[in-house]
Amino acid sequence: MISINNLSVEFSAKSLFDNINYVINPKDKIALVGKNGAGKSTMLKIIAGLQKPTSGSVSMPDGLTVGYLPQQMNLADSTTVIDEVAKAFARVDAMQRDLDAMTAELAERTDYDSDDYHKLIERMSALSDRLAVENAGNHIAEMEKTLIGLGFMRTDFNRPTSEFSGGWRMRVELAKLLLSRPDVLLLDEPTNHLDIESIQWLENFLMTKAKAVVLVSHDRAFIDNVTNRTIEISLGKIYDYSVNYSKYVELRKERIEQQMRAYANQQKQIADTEEFIERFRYKATKAVQVQSRMKQLAKIERIEVDEVDTSHLSLKFPPAPRSGDYPVIAENVGKAYGDHQVFDGATFTIKRGEKVAFVGKNGEGKSTLVKCILNEIPFTGTLKIGHNVKIGYFAQNQAQLLDGEITVFDTIDRVAVGDIRTKIRDILGAFMFGGEASDKKVKVLSGGEKTRLAMIRLLLEPVNLLILDEPTNHLDMKTKDILKQAIKDFDGTVIVVSHDREFLDGLVEKVYEFGGGKVRECLGGIYEFLEKKRIASLSELELTRSPGSGETAKPSKNGAKADEAAKPADKTQQQTERRLSYAEQREREKAVKRAAKRVAEAEAEVSRREEEIAAIEAEMAGGRSDSEILERHAAATKELENAMSVWELAQMDLDSLG
Repeated sequence: MISINNLSVEFSAKSLFDNINYVINPKDKIALVGKNGAGKSTMLKIIAGLQKPTSGSVSMPDGLTVGYLPQQMNLADSTTVIDEVAKAFARVDAMQRDLDAMTAELAERTDYDSDDYHKLIERMSALSDRLAVENAGNHIAEMEKTLIGLGFMRTDFNRPTSEFSGGWRMRVELAKLLLSRPDVLLLDEPTNHLDIESIQWLENFLMTKAKAVVLVSHDRAFIDNVTNRTIEISLGKIYDYSVNYSKYVELRKERIEQQMRAYANQQKQIADTEEFIERFRYKATKAVQVQSRMKQLAKIERIEVDEVDTSHLSLKFPPAPRSGDYPVIAENVGKAYGDHQVFDGATFTIKRGEKVAFVGKNGEGKSTLVKCILNEIPFTGTLKIGHNVKIGYFAQNQAQLLDGEITVFDTIDRVAVGDIRTKIRDILGAFMFGGEASDKKVKVLSGGEKTRLAMIRLLLEPVNLLILDEPTNHLDMKTKDILKQAIKDFDGTVIVVSHDREFLDGLVEKVYEFGGGKVRECLGGIYEFLEKKRIASLSELELTRSPGSGETAKPSKNGAKADEAAKPADKTQQQTERRLSYAEQREREKAVKRAAKRVAEAEAEVSRREEEIAAIEAEMAGGRSDSEILERHAAATKELENAMSVWELAQMDLDSLG
């Protein structure tokens, strides 16, 4: 589908890519991996057509659509959320306008037998088919499902985008990208601004509805769940594995071991040859053999071992001074900004040595409660900090608070006191800032390097309550693993605000969920919490659904359900309502049958489309790769998507009938 041919990129005489070749196929879900600076983001920009390679090319069929989500972008603030997302269908709207114009032209023409008239009809027919494939009739439902999946409330739809933070506006851009349904999605760190629930929704979308995907992410659980292929960029070359990330890590380890053995054997061969040449260089009787060995040495193609990070991040929190038994006790804590109640009635106790997680959608109050604990903002209720509690706080924007104009060394030197000042170079070396790196200005550091530097500052004095707000942002997977182990080994109390499931797994033993203005405690790890929440949500849905209705019963003021609160006291009125319900029941049964029939028809259409695609792919597997079969495959795939959307809507209608 997309072919990368002999691609090379050079920056300041340094080779980033060296003659790279690979193909992105229609159903590929590719994780693009490599150490920081390897060129992952550059590769996405080249495929998206935003950057030109030094040499080589990127080939794709005419009409192929590519969607690209960068890590940072300039966002428009001139419309509402729903109007901005509707721009995803601009191409479909343009096609509809073209069809309307052709229809108007056809009505005015009388040259029924002319070639132009018949060509116009053919163009109209082709355009109508394309519009049907694009599923033009389901835009509103698709927009609502996507926005809600990414964490928006229905009340947000008509709010101006200017009212939202940069992270939420990035979600708007992601929604537009997903709704445009490109043939290839290029995603650069798409989970950076998403909470756990939104990440899970995005996973499901990419697995079930997206076509080809190429993504860069440091969220191991996310890329493991989404991808089926891993392409590693290393030393300007690529290594292509038809497996997900976890399996790739195992295979890469085997590859490096093989390379190391081959490299060692070659080095021994080279050393033996050089020794022979040096020993017999000046002996006339050995001149022929020496010349032969010199030619042999010149022809050896040197084995290059792929990048192995030999530096070691040594991260260990200082021993925690003993605190009281209960470092944090909250009783009916609440926080409001004007009329907006962020949360209320938060009551919990964190014991000494516990490691807990604050999770929930963005904006539900996780960081706000942290600020309450730090006594940075006023709140209602009672919040007690235990005896001898010393807090170490890593803020979400900690890396951005560093002074960019001073050096790495000076950043630490200015906060270090006492004997620790004599060990600054050693500390920086342990955090991979050894040698000249310690003299770099902070402003030239990458996001991950700034985060590591901010973490050093946290280690300069002993604390017994660590509060870490999104500590893994911008950290690569290896550094995240080291930080996770350091927190596990820490003998104090820890509160972690994070949406990274892999990072929290095995680290925390208690989860506090923020949502709906409440803070709820859940004992167990992060995956136990997610499983319990899924079950609880389904149970709640069943309990609050009124019989024979798709509506959820609303609580009355005294806590009873609205339908119970509105029960008629008059017996005659009850009998009248019961007689009416018999007639309504007949109508409802008919509606259920009609809805079930539509679901069955939609399922049959989905099966037919899947069989059609399987037949085309069998032809492609047999060696066919011409443009005609690629076009057939693309059209059939779009027909399948349309059929899936029809099925979803039919199923939703059936579900709403109870």
